[in-house]
Amino acid sequence: MAKASANVELCKGCQLCVGNCPRKAIIPLETVNKKGYEIIKVDQDLCIGCGICYKVCPDYVFTIE
Repeated sequence: MAKASANVELCKGCQLCVGNCPRKAIIPLETVNKKGYEIIKVDQDLCIGCGICYKVCPDYVFTIE
């Protein structure tokens, strides 16, 4: 089954993915990346690989594999 993965170094913390994930599989973290932006985490157990995060992300953070 397809799953989403995130390259958190590209993330700018807009959290569009968090609000649009139908399974609430994307979790905002208080951790920051090298650029100083708060990042997200994909819960692989909840992710169904629908690709909505990929479609709404303006920074191409997600890959669906």
